[in-house]
Amino acid sequence: MEETFAMLKPDAIERGLVGNIISRIENKGYKIIQMRTSHLTADLIKEHYQHHLGKAFYPKLEAFMMRDQVLFIHLSGPNCIEGMRLLAGATNPNEALPGSIRGDFAFDMTENLIHTSDSPETAQIELRRFALI
Repeated sequence: MEETFAMLKPDAIERGLVGNIISRIENKGYKIIQMRTSHLTADLIKEHYQHHLGKAFYPKLEAFMMRDQVLFIHLSGPNCIEGMRLLAGATNPNEALPGSIRGDFAFDMTENLIHTSDSPETAQIELRRFALI
């Protein structure tokens, strides 16, 4: 059974979409092993988004991620890494397919509701980073 990490971002919490998104994850058949809310620190955001450091949009991204709580989710299920990426939809909500979380609910590249791990290695790093394993 594969395991992965997902994070619902501040906009998902602020817009009251947590229940809807969790329902989609559970309806897909994935098992939620653990969930917890937290506020992110600037240091943790820098570590998580290190590939974006120095880019013009980074300050906006950091401010957004610190604006409110996030929800960390540890999931398991067959092919759940790829499945969660498809369920989340393309990062750009204008390219996300209808039926995906971003395709149905997101309207901004920064405020795009959800993060999902992109590989087994990244999933393990992110699960450790956010203290879910």
